[in-house]
Amino acid sequence: MKVSEVLNIPALEGCHLIAGESGTSREILHVNMMDAPDIARFLKPNELLVTTAYHVKDDPEQLIDLLEAMAEQGCAALGIKTQRFLKAIPERVLDLADKLAFPVIELPNSTSLGDIVNQTLSSILDKRTNELRFAIDTHKQFSKHIMSGKGIQKLLENLADLVALPVVLLDSYAKPIAFSHTDPNHVHEMESLYLRNAAALFPNTPFFTFSTIKNRQTFSVFLVYTHEKKAGFLIALGEIHPHNHSATLTIEQATNVISFELMKENALKQYSRRVRNEFFLNFTEGHFSSDEEIVNRAREFQLENDQNYYCAAGKLEVHNAVRSYTHNQKEFDTIYEYIEEELVSLSLSTNLFTRGDLCILLFQVKEASKETAEFVQNSLQVVQKMIEVRFGRSISFGVSNISRNFLNVSEAYNEAQDALQTGKLSGKSGFIHRYQTKDIMELLRTVPKDDLKEFYYNCLHQFTRAGEDEEQTLLHTLFVYLETHCQISETAKRLFVHRNTVVYRLEKCEELLGKSLSDPEMTLQIRLALRIKTMLDL
Repeated sequence: MKVSEVLNIPALEGCHLIAGESGTSREILHVNMMDAPDIARFLKPNELLVTTAYHVKDDPEQLIDLLEAMAEQGCAALGIKTQRFLKAIPERVLDLADKLAFPVIELPNSTSLGDIVNQTLSSILDKRTNELRFAIDTHKQFSKHIMSGKGIQKLLENLADLVALPVVLLDSYAKPIAFSHTDPNHVHEMESLYLRNAAALFPNTPFFTFSTIKNRQTFSVFLVYTHEKKAGFLIALGEIHPHNHSATLTIEQATNVISFELMKENALKQYSRRVRNEFFLNFTEGHFSSDEEIVNRAREFQLENDQNYYCAAGKLEVHNAVRSYTHNQKEFDTIYEYIEEELVSLSLSTNLFTRGDLCILLFQVKEASKETAEFVQNSLQVVQKMIEVRFGRSISFGVSNISRNFLNVSEAYNEAQDALQTGKLSGKSGFIHRYQTKDIMELLRTVPKDDLKEFYYNCLHQFTRAGEDEEQTLLHTLFVYLETHCQISETAKRLFVHRNTVVYRLEKCEELLGKSLSDPEMTLQIRLALRIKTMLDL
């Protein structure tokens, strides 16, 4: 209750404000009655002191020390029965009160100090009760709003109507989540806070205000907590004074409801992450029984088999070996969750998985091209920059070759890990290292599947004339023959057939191909085609 409101209490009827009029907006939370000489040391902030001034009746100038002490301690006002023991208050005292903007009230003799204290406290309690009742009703209203499924956006719109100011919800990094009003200027101001990493400069207090220099806009900020963790900021685009209990209570109830909604959303995200990570673990460890099962499970996470993929394995540089494993893992999870939230701003469709201290980024691309590879590289550089700015940490990535379908992503994951390890062995930090192809099968996986099929059928389509059974026999014989460096005896031994049978089959192959198997160009094409057959299961 403000000093100006207390003056209207019936018990103070006939009182007069004789000094410090500019301080009537001071808040009164307590009332004290005392005439002790050392009264100042027992006073509290926001306290109204009523007194007969008996202890200074012989030296009214002592009121100067009392006023200075009360103003220094943040007291609200001083009420004096001037006609009880004092005939008049010295002008010096009144001038000091005006200078300090500290209200001095002349109390009537007709009312006892006890009645003044009791009625003032009763009025303060009544107002507090009404405020708490209003807070409870507001909390119920907001809770009903969320429980009905209207979401945070509608809650902010309702809150903005109650406080008569636009409001914005930011995450813990000052990134906008939802707006009550979509004014372009407001959106731009909030986005600029995120880009300037303003959250790192915000004080860790439940409520604070700040103003921008450029347009002199004032913002009132309320922290949103979830399980002892700072989850975000609720910002009113305007000044809300701490003494405006109605507005502050309303916003506090909104932050409480929003915190529960954010906890619910976070629990759902955690469950989704766990399921997604379990799928990727089982996939890369080969725990699924068939390719069909893998394809169907992947489709649940919007991962189509007939798409191209780049896989990047990332790992944070451990800069403090003293920290416990648990502490480091929590920090890894926080940073990787941040990366996941930021991936939505990238143009490519990207999925994030985690395994221990690794984060795996799976980029889904339409085609293999130099531009696509460069975009993946640039996207990872953006992630590195964000981690450095927000957390002061360095992260390195190993990047695989392109995978032509999802079933080959397990090999791409191994390539990304290998590239990451190779980069670390080179002594680098904060790097992006591309995997270097080591064998022909890895090279073939980088070629589009349709091109591989076309090469295979152009090279070996003549074998279809021999009939399905004979075709498979001839191709298998040809494969073993080439793998044994064209040694007929070794081929016969591995096939468990007579040497003449091998000779007959090879002659049949040359007849179908129309070329001699002694031609090195022909044998190279056949070996590649047979590798493609094995890889694509043709």
